[in-house]
Amino acid sequence: MSKTATDTLGQAIEAANDEVFQRLVKGDPVLVDVAPAGEVIPGLEDRMILHAGPPVEWDRTCGALRGGAMCIALFEGWAETPAQAADMLAKGAIKLEPNHHHQAVGPMAGVTSRSLPVYVVENRAYGNRAAARLAEWMSQFGDYSPEAVDVLRRWRDLFAPAIREAIRSLGGVELKPIIAKALQMGDELHNRPVAGSSVLGNALAPGLIQAGVPMDKLVPTLYYLGRNEFLFLPVVMASAKSVADPARDVEHSTVVTAMARNGTEFGIRVSGLGDTWFTAPAVRLVNGVYLDGHTAEDAGTDMGDSTITETVGLGAFTLAGAPAILSLTGGTPEEALQYSRDMYQITVGTHPDYRIPALRFQGCPVGIDIRKVVETGIVPILDTAISHKEPGHPTIGGTLVRPPIEAFEKALAAFEGKYGIA
Repeated sequence: MSKTATDTLGQAIEAANDEVFQRLVKGDPVLVDVAPAGEVIPGLEDRMILHAGPPVEWDRTCGALRGGAMCIALFEGWAETPAQAADMLAKGAIKLEPNHHHQAVGPMAGVTSRSLPVYVVENRAYGNRAAARLAEWMSQFGDYSPEAVDVLRRWRDLFAPAIREAIRSLGGVELKPIIAKALQMGDELHNRPVAGSSVLGNALAPGLIQAGVPMDKLVPTLYYLGRNEFLFLPVVMASAKSVADPARDVEHSTVVTAMARNGTEFGIRVSGLGDTWFTAPAVRLVNGVYLDGHTAEDAGTDMGDSTITETVGLGAFTLAGAPAILSLTGGTPEEALQYSRDMYQITVGTHPDYRIPALRFQGCPVGIDIRKVVETGIVPILDTAISHKEPGHPTIGGTLVRPPIEAFEKALAAFEGKYGIA
């Protein structure tokens, strides 16, 4: 390729990346509903379970995804026993498809079906919507016990309908101010959404009363809003997905528009390469902070759609401003500062509204550039919870993780092939 052609292509890449960056930071996410997934998620069929990460066949699924899918089959009434659920899934009587293929995301296993209510976020800057299932500590980690099924039923029958009425009575809840405020209050909004949960709970509480939610539902829902430290996680995930989707399919862009893990593979999508997944084997999470009774011997592999937060510059990218999370993931405040500083080396810009107080209120690093990842060898830092390697267990701990660089190398090779870079 001649120098003139190289310069022209370089200019096209920079212009495309700037366009993607602008779409990411101009997004205006608003929480507009909580609704049964079948009503709001495009293409979600009966006897279909959406899952986290890139596509994966049942015989290659990890323990947590197997257990989570079995729990959904029991919740939906498709199966009466865990063994029957596993048999149906193994025979293909229940389909598996990625959340990301249906304008949705989900924490950990991310398992979602038609009857399960999901949060719905609209990006009012671009008119698109995204959805996310609730965050809890059982089915999404692979627990299919009667207690895990009851958590989903209580969400479906009690909390979700009440919260839906509150959101509608308020005319929606703007999320950009909550995200900005939560970052100032010490959240990183992935493994630590405590402040965001508090602010959102306070915003929704008057809506419950305004909507006239009856007392037998009002009181338990108020407790749910007030005591659920991970209330905001699925909301910020749906927010991030709604912001990232308009940044897809920009020709010549080298910016990542999705990072996700299914426990078998880690995968990324790149704006200038459409909807293709570039994958590498998922990392086993042997280093971390474990709950009592668990060790690294029990640890499963990296999983979840929640890395959509890091994709848009939140999550572990803002660890410098969220040192309290280290009690859940391990590490030191000095390391947290360095993690965030490193992320500026592999991104294309800084967010004008989301800022990190510990870094002199510098904007969060936004727009992962696959070229910079491969050139520097700096891979995005992610924080995550740890699932058990076998199905049937709730959460067992938390950690920080670096995904495999091979996924970024594959994407860059495909980019070079498509756009003729020597």
